[in-house]
Amino acid sequence: MPERPRILFVTDLAYPARGRRYGDEDIHLTSRLREHFDLALCHPRDAAALMDAFDAVVVRNSGPVVHYRGQYDAFRRLAAERGTRVYNPLTGRGDMAGKGYLPALTAAGFPVIPTVDRPADLALLPPADRYVAKPKDGADSIGLTVVDRADLPRLDWNGLLLQPLVDFRYEVSFYFVDDAFQYALHAPDPARRWHLTPYRPTPADLAFARRFIDWNTLDHGIQRIDACRTTAGELLLVELEDLNPYLSLDAVTPQQREAFTAATTASLHRFLAAGNGRGTVPAAGRPPV
Repeated sequence: MPERPRILFVTDLAYPARGRRYGDEDIHLTSRLREHFDLALCHPRDAAALMDAFDAVVVRNSGPVVHYRGQYDAFRRLAAERGTRVYNPLTGRGDMAGKGYLPALTAAGFPVIPTVDRPADLALLPPADRYVAKPKDGADSIGLTVVDRADLPRLDWNGLLLQPLVDFRYEVSFYFVDDAFQYALHAPDPARRWHLTPYRPTPADLAFARRFIDWNTLDHGIQRIDACRTTAGELLLVELEDLNPYLSLDAVTPQQREAFTAATTASLHRFLAAGNGRGTVPAAGRPPV
């Protein structure tokens, strides 16, 4: 009997995610992946010490890296040095590298919530009475604050992004495996981000999401495109989650969940068959557009 690939599945089953059940989602995924791979789970703090014994590392619901920045940076460095196969590959240009891509996409004219990271670029933002300031390396709304226009001259820009406080109708997320669309979910109530219901995207919606999938240039992996629908009806990118996107598999139909699991399994097989998965791992910061 041929040897099965060995996968180290990185997850924090106990992370207290607001409105999400990390453990349930990853228990479901690992129960299915075990049908195809020899698989072990570990906490993200332990990944660097354990990864050499496996054929690939799959990073899933591992929580915001701000809580274990030193271990995550060491993991990235060692994976690049040793040519470790990491899924998603560490060449992602979205949240994986920090949120510096948002000012870059703004300057390039992409449909994103206008974002700047220095006072000299304030003219790129539409006039607003209030703004959102968030850390470039933040996640899960950690460190997010609302700033009045009058307080901008006193803002400490070190490590911050600034956006106008956008009035939007709802948020919507598009989920992809490799470059294949899987499903979409939306939060009808802006005050309840993780109260999600099924969403049927239009061709224009999918074209919007695919623009960012194409920009990110990941050959393999799971990505979530988060957007908001403004009161004017346009979609604007909120974030491109390409490190450890929560999948909300409890909010989709059984058929969608099965299709997603099958697509992820097939993607992992292709990823392992493609070779060592090596590439230049970008430093955190503003990626090229």
